[in-house]
Amino acid sequence: MTSPIPRDTEVADSTMTTGGPAGGPKESVLSRPYRALSIGITSVVLLIAFEATAVGTAMPVAARELDGLSLYAFAFSGYFTTSLFGMVLAGQWSDRRGPLGPVTAGIASFAVGLLLSGTAASMVPFILGRAVQGLGGGLVIVALYVVVGRAYPERLRPAIMAAFAASWVVPSIVGPLAAGAVTEHLGWRWVFLGIPALVVLPLALALPQIRRLAGPVDGADGDGGGGGKGGPSFDRRRIRLAFGISLGAGLLQYAAQDLRWLSLLPAVAGAALLVPAVLGLLPRGTYRAARGLPSVVLLRGVAAGSFIAAESFVPLMLVTQRGLSPTLAGFSLAAGGVTWAVGSWVQSRPRLEPYRERLMTVGMVLVAAAIAAAPSVLIESVPAWTLAVAWAFGCFGMGLVIASTSVLLLQLSAPSEAGSNSAALQISDALSNVMLLALGGAAFAALGGGTVGHAATEASGGSPVAFAVVFLPMAVVALVGAVVTRRLRVPEEA
Repeated sequence: MTSPIPRDTEVADSTMTTGGPAGGPKESVLSRPYRALSIGITSVVLLIAFEATAVGTAMPVAARELDGLSLYAFAFSGYFTTSLFGMVLAGQWSDRRGPLGPVTAGIASFAVGLLLSGTAASMVPFILGRAVQGLGGGLVIVALYVVVGRAYPERLRPAIMAAFAASWVVPSIVGPLAAGAVTEHLGWRWVFLGIPALVVLPLALALPQIRRLAGPVDGADGDGGGGGKGGPSFDRRRIRLAFGISLGAGLLQYAAQDLRWLSLLPAVAGAALLVPAVLGLLPRGTYRAARGLPSVVLLRGVAAGSFIAAESFVPLMLVTQRGLSPTLAGFSLAAGGVTWAVGSWVQSRPRLEPYRERLMTVGMVLVAAAIAAAPSVLIESVPAWTLAVAWAFGCFGMGLVIASTSVLLLQLSAPSEAGSNSAALQISDALSNVMLLALGGAAFAALGGGTVGHAATEASGGSPVAFAVVFLPMAVVALVGAVVTRRLRVPEEA
């Protein structure tokens, strides 16, 4: 980690000379020097987006058929837990040897995990497959941030981040509908087994361009890794911390789901591993919202954790409490893909750059309002479609915030440390998901959420209160994020 670098000096200059071609003033991410790379890496994001939207729709049915509803939260948090290790590994790997290796390994792991989940005979191997997917997802997402930092000049980065968000639009609309139809007519397993076929196109498009435009930074010294004859080595301390953060998060998640006194033992062990690992991997001052890079990293976790933890329970709530089919429940989230992309496009407009922090404040307020409005559909007189409308506004806010945190992080990072700082951003994102899913899942199970029946449209299972205690605390967390948006830049006089 480094201290924040003024955005108008070293970062801008070094990025233009270290990464891809500088380009003229009229160039865009689809100009000739960047076209193949842009299409390739957005195809990778498209693959991840389709998996996320399709799997989320099929998950309630898969959990019921595998008799694993009490482990429902593990199916999501297992992904995020292993992705924590993948993120740290990808940051080290990318900073020292370039992002090509972690992108390749990540996509392969992602596909293997899908196959494991799709062929699972019980909930435990299903969760194992999700964990393998998480490892691959963690490798890929950090490596792609390094690709953006090295291959694109600073002025094009908001546009490529907006392209990433736009890659979620089609999957968000088609994914839930397709997954719901496949689940109802062919079975949920084909939602998982069909996606690996999409791996070939991203690999063919992205890998040659990543090799050409985003190789290792000259002079990377390993950051304490002690480079040897084979090049800079990995920082073993950070790898150990990565194991600690993954294992600690897993133990806390297990303790949160096993509501017995004995669960205090894994909870204490998990906290003992997690706390020092987090302090060692995130920028100093993150959890006191120190100005600059620490607050950017903190905001990413607050925004993503509160929103994703709440969103994970939306399809389940609509299926069990309002009697919707998996297709309709998944479709309630479809419009959010469009509005998320619109929000990301808005933040990429050059004329709005001076108002970025204000846009992020508005975004977090919208996120909090959407999460708070979600449990209103537990009241029978409230139309179920109101949740879709509220979620669309929340996704617009997320588009403003998530893309902006990525842009700010790259502005505050030296090129040779973009991997480590991007890993910190993604760790904050995933760890917040794990912890808030653990808390939400524990409250959900404690208040009867694990008693949902097996029929896909049964509306009598579970307790409405169990869903309410998941959503309302997450809205409060999102409001905290609105406060953090006021601390994202270091004052010029400082």
